[in-house]
Formats: sequence, C-alpha cells, structure tokens
Amino acid sequence: MNAHPEHDHDHDHSQPQLLQDLQTLTRHGGRRQMLRWLGALSAAGTLPLVGCGGGGSDSGTNLYNDNTSSTGGTTTTTSGSCSVVPEETAGPYPGDGSNTANGSVANALALSGIVRSDITTSVGSASGTAAGVPLKLVITLTNTNNSCASLDGYAIYLWHCTRDGKYSMYSSGVTGENYLRGVQQTDSNGQVTFETIFPGCYSGRMPHMHFEVYRDANTATSYTNKLKTSQLAFPVATCQTVYNNASGYSASVSNLAAISFNTDNVFSDGVTQQLVTISGDVTNGYEASITVSISV
Repeated sequence: MNAHPEHDHDHDHSQPQLLQDLQTLTRHGGRRQMLRWLGALSAAGTLPLVGCGGGGSDSGTNLYNDNTSSTGGTTTTTSGSCSVVPEETAGPYPGDGSNTANGSVANALALSGIVRSDITTSVGSASGTAAGVPLKLVITLTNTNNSCASLDGYAIYLWHCTRDGKYSMYSSGVTGENYLRGVQQTDSNGQVTFETIFPGCYSGRMPHMHFEVYRDANTATSYTNKLKTSQLAFPVATCQTVYNNASGYSASVSNLAAISFNTDNVFSDGVTQQLVTISGDVTNGYEASITVSISV
C-alpha cells in the first residue's frame, strides 16, 4: 500500500532559574522547542545532565528503536507524563469535517451513534466490522494548568487504520464503512475507554492512532471546535509480536521492518508522552493505557 502523507510569567524564586525556564518553555513553547533548547545547551557544555518528562524514556531502544524480532507472547511497557502532549497532524483521513472523501465532506462526528466505546463496527447505514486482535484502550485526560488534575466531561475522538492499513471512509474497499472511529466523554476520573483492534502498520509510518480533544461531546461535531490533536504510539516489540503471529497483519511485518521511530515523520522527535502502556497477548488480546495532558 502506498505511504500515507502525514508530514505546537511568574518566577518561583525558590527554584533554580534553569528549572523555571524549562517549565516556562514546556508550558508555552511545547516539547519540541524545549528539546531544541536543551540540545543547544548540551552542545555548549552548559547542560551536562537534565531529566525531564516523567514517563517512558526516549533512550529505551527496546521500546521503539530496535526492529529485531520479538519472541515474547506477553509484552508490558510503561509510559505517561504530566506535560502537554505534542500537537501532531491529523493526517489525511481525519473524518472530522476538515476534508472530503469521494466528493463529499467526510465527517464521522456528525453520524448518529458515533459516541460509543466499541468502535470495531460501523454505525448508521453501514454495517461492517473491522477484524483484528482485540485491543482495549484507556485514555486518562489531565490538565497541566491544575496540577495535572483529571478533566471530566471532555470528549476524545479516536480513529485509526485497519489491520491492513486502511482508513474507513477514505481507503479503497472501505469507503462505505466508518468503523475504527468513535467519541467518548471522560468520566469523573478523566477517563475514556475504547474497545477496538490493534492497528496495522502501513508503508511510511510507525503504527499509531490519531485523536482529538474537545470540550465536551456536544462540541465534538466538527474539527473547528477541537482543543488538541495528537497521536498515540505503540511499542515495537508488541507490534512485532502481533504482526508475526496474528492473522491479517502480514503486510505490516515488512512495513514495520522498513521504518523506526527515528525515521518516522511524526515521532522522530521522541514519543515519551505518546507511547502507550500495554500488556496482553495475541490469543487473549491486549490492554493499553496512557495519560494525556493538555493545558486548559
């Protein structure tokens, strides 16, 4: 399959100035700006060692830089951070009203029944079901402007490709389907749960899922109301296990072998705040979780 084209104060005087500046950069400039600044300081020898984040490590090659074979049946990794999740592209297949497919505006958010937990089936007049290894995904939404307190009542729109790398509403053969797309509103713990399948790996991108954050389910009707757009990443070892052992993922084996997080056009700057925690196996399915933080 062809590659898919997807290519953003007051000082506390009890803290060192460098720490204050890093916190300010994180709040206002985003992770990318902070990483560029840290790189410049390191090169100048003014910053011999700085720890940042609070979740998975960008230096963990077994998590995402090592494309050697995986033989394990069960994989468990951890991630999560109380820093604003990076803004990422929605890609060419968002289905949020921002573009067209087959001559019509593609907006799954306007479909009756799109607010649901199980996104493996289509809604409305469509009736297809996406096959693949079961995956339960829990996203916890927090606010960096309020000591990372949970955000209840917000809405998250999640979408991703099929096991063979296709996007419903857009890709040949599934233009009439709208599965693997859904909206959930966060509960009192700031959590949403999606029942879906493990995504495939298509040519040119690491395995991923897209999501948008909205103030509530009532405003999750068009991309014009979104507060944040980002993507979720998956540990390489888990991907290798799924692709090598589950039916329907055969094309993902070679696609994954041809790319890494270092060469991916979205994740090449690191995935500390976007790498899910995952456990399970091909036979029984997987459970993944991540904490996503925004500034509101």
